[in-house]
Amino acid sequence: GRLLRGTAGLRPCTPLGVLGLLERYQVALEGARAVVVGRSDLVGKPVTLLLLQRNATVTLCHSRTRDLAGVCSQADVLVVATGQPHMIGPDHVKPGAAVIDVGITRGEHGLEGDVDFAAVQDRAGLLTPVPGGVGPMTIAMLLRNTLLATCFQARHA
Repeated sequence: GRLLRGTAGLRPCTPLGVLGLLERYQVALEGARAVVVGRSDLVGKPVTLLLLQRNATVTLCHSRTRDLAGVCSQADVLVVATGQPHMIGPDHVKPGAAVIDVGITRGEHGLEGDVDFAAVQDRAGLLTPVPGGVGPMTIAMLLRNTLLATCFQARHA
């Protein structure tokens, strides 16, 4: 509820990690077209709200979105969290876009993301790897939330 209202409070770790990566690499969000692919309660919806709070214009898509490639290819920022390996290819990515791959699936070649990394890496301006991209940021944000929760509890004790 606090996230939806934009009031102070803890935030989900993975979406917060996505925003942390975008901030670290100085991706301009204000006025940017952002597309989130995946409507989960844990990643898709919260990251949509966080992007909106930073004044991005956000489109929330899913596996049944018509012309998904067409919608995604307009995005300055593309966040993908579907759990479907290699769902996103070069036709989904605007040249120079920031692409954040949140998905992680164990496949026959090890851990794989939702974005076809090899096919997209020359097209994207920023592309997170799987593993090693959002995962460590999720852990960092969990530690951040633990510290914040301790501070909130100390103030209200």
